Order: sequence, then structure tokens, then C-alpha cells
Amino acid sequence: MRLFPALLASTLIAAPMMALPLSAQSPQEVAEAALEAAPVWDGHNDVPIQLRSRFDNVINDFDFTDTTATATANATGTDSRNAMHTDLIRLRRGKVGTQFWSVYVSASLEEAEAVQTTIEQIDVTKRLIARYPDDLVLALTADDVEQALAQGKMASMMGMEGGHSIGSSLAVLRQTYDLGARYMTITHSKTLGWADSSTDEPRNNGLTDFGKDVLREMNRIGMLVDLSHVSEKTMHDALDTVSAPVIFSHSSARALNGHARNVPDGVLQRLRDNGGIIMVTFVPGFLSEEARVWNANRAGEQARLEALWQGQPDKVETRLEAWDAANPLPQSSIAQAADHIDHVRAIAGIDSIGIGGDYDGIPFAPPGLEDVSTYPALFQELARRGYSQADLEKISMRNMMRVMRRAEAVAASMADMQPYEYPAGAPR
Repeated sequence: MRLFPALLASTLIAAPMMALPLSAQSPQEVAEAALEAAPVWDGHNDVPIQLRSRFDNVINDFDFTDTTATATANATGTDSRNAMHTDLIRLRRGKVGTQFWSVYVSASLEEAEAVQTTIEQIDVTKRLIARYPDDLVLALTADDVEQALAQGKMASMMGMEGGHSIGSSLAVLRQTYDLGARYMTITHSKTLGWADSSTDEPRNNGLTDFGKDVLREMNRIGMLVDLSHVSEKTMHDALDTVSAPVIFSHSSARALNGHARNVPDGVLQRLRDNGGIIMVTFVPGFLSEEARVWNANRAGEQARLEALWQGQPDKVETRLEAWDAANPLPQSSIAQAADHIDHVRAIAGIDSIGIGGDYDGIPFAPPGLEDVSTYPALFQELARRGYSQADLEKISMRNMMRVMRRAEAVAASMADMQPYEYPAGAPR
């Protein structure tokens, strides 16, 4: 199978050809033309952790062609799961050309275990890619991406989600790069000894000296610095430290949704000068402010019930179900995803936008964006709002390609530098 018709490498390198006047094209035609010329480069997909949690990484009999039948439920409903969001058929329908697969492991793991588990996730991802050589190919460079697209295959890259994956070791950082990881999200949900997370108590006032050396070493070797999940102060410290563009692999705009995982305008303004991108995500609680407030209210109600009915989980569950029935979750939408893109364009510019769906890392996505087949619907919505074909090509792939090439150029310029070595015994 092929994900899309073979593309000439020259088409991917050169600027897009002049399109017909927008008035002569429907939004669907504009979106289709953009995605044909520049298939989606998505910043974050969590299939690897699905392989671990559902199948214990035993995948020799796993069929990635079609995963729509992977929904599960036991008799009590305590282990119910929606079907996976991702498979080869739906990737092809979604016009995905390049995917960053997240080799995420839990931030609650001790560092040594996190390092081992990350290597296991790199292994299972590589094995999955190798099982489908007609559709997927491991990509390590921007040139690899272009070659894969020219062959009609999906370029598969890997990103680590959380600095716990390197166990506070620059040596491990270098070795994970050699194993194929091409970005690292600096933190996940928990603050590290050297970097503060957006969703945990700050302990470092952003980045420590060692944390800054981690970022400098990432620039030196060519690994992208991903600032999704980090605190606002860590974002600013990172932008003060790096010499290459940064990415936000799956975040949205905090001005539209106050979630700490989203990016404030002050950082978006700096992103333009840095040359980096924010890959707008589809997480409902990050898109819809109403959904964010609902989540907080539900958490508060659950805490209240647990205080009232200590040691009586059945009563808590029954009453929480009644609360859910009386207070349905507000729906997020394609329009809200487009609103976040509009806002990023207004603050940081069209060159600062990408897409990071977070499929298979969330239980459900907005209606209309249910799985990886639905990217074209978002691009049609953007075309309806007046985005040109050239704009859409930047969002879908070309901005990320520019960032990747710039990071590679920075690394090449630092090739004569010695690796960073943190002093033995220095505080981590």
C-alpha cells in the first residue's frame, strides 16, 4: 500500500507553484491541492504507548493496517478503551506524510527505569516501522523525509516526551539521539531536578544550569528542543539559551484556553524571532475553555464526594455518574482548532504554525477530528477562512521542514565543538 501518490523531491523543495485565484477554487479544492503538494507533518502521535499498554509491546501479530476494531471492555467496564485513532488506512486518508511518533514513558518512573523503558519504546517503534516497508520508513533527517515522500511512503520520526527519559545524563541524551530520537520534550507532567513542568510545582525557577546545558547539547547534536509541557518560565529560559529553533510538538494558545499546557502570547511573540513553531493540538481540554472549566469542576466535585463518602467508593461513583449526567461535557470543535491557529498567526505569524494532533495520547478528540483520517477537514476550515494554498502548505509541512533544516544547520556549524560534560558531583 502507498499512503499517497509519489511526489517529486523537487516539488517538496521548491516554493509551491502559483495556484488558481482563490475565487476560482472551493475551500475543498484549496485544501486538497495543499495537502497533495505538502502532506501533513504531524508533531505528536502516541501509538507506541498504545502498543505497550494494550499489547505489552508484543506486536508480531498486531495488524496496523486497520485498528478500528481495537476497542475493548471487560465485564465491569473498568478496563474499557476506545479504538485506536491511528492506522495505515486512516493515515493515508488523512494525507499524513511525516509523523513524529512519541516514545513516551510515564513521568512517574524512576530515572533508571525510565531510560530502559524509553529504549524499549524506541525498539517497538522501529519494529513497527520495519513491518510495513511499503508504507513506512524510518527518517532521521530532513533529506530522509523528502526521499520518503518522493517514494510515496510516510516518513517516521521519533520524539522522546519528557527529560526523565534521559535520566539526567548527557551521555544518555547523546545515545538516544544515536538510536533515532530527533526531539525531546523537556518535561512531561512532573517537574524534574533541572526543569519545571507546566503541571507540577516549580522547584527550579525554570531551567537550572544543567538544564541549560541539556538544551545546548541538544542543539550541538541536532536534536529538536520541544517546549510542550514545560512551565512558562522554562519556555523563556529555553528561548534565552538555544541557538536553534524550538518546537511545541502539541500545544495550543493560552489566550483562548487558560490551560497551563498552552502557550502564552509573550512566548508566541518570541517564537517568531526564534524561528520555531507551535504545532497546534486537538486535545479538547486545551481547545475549549468551556471544556477546561468543566474538567476543573468535575475534579472538584469528585474531591468533594470523596471527602463526604470516605471509604465508600460505590457511593462516590454513583453520585459522580449523576453529576456527569446533569453536567454534560461541552463539545470542542474543528472551528475551535482553527481559532487557535488564527490566534497564533495573529501573534507569531504564519511561519510559526504546525499541527500536533496528539492522537492515541487522548481518549477522544473533537467531533470532526476523531482520528488521523480527519486532517483534511481542518484544512478545509482554514481555507474557508481565507488561508491560501501557500499558507496551508506552510502549516501542513513546510514550516516543520524549515525548522528541521535549520536545526541540522546549527548542529553542522557546531561540529567541531566538544560534547558538553557536566562537572562530576555538581547538583542536578
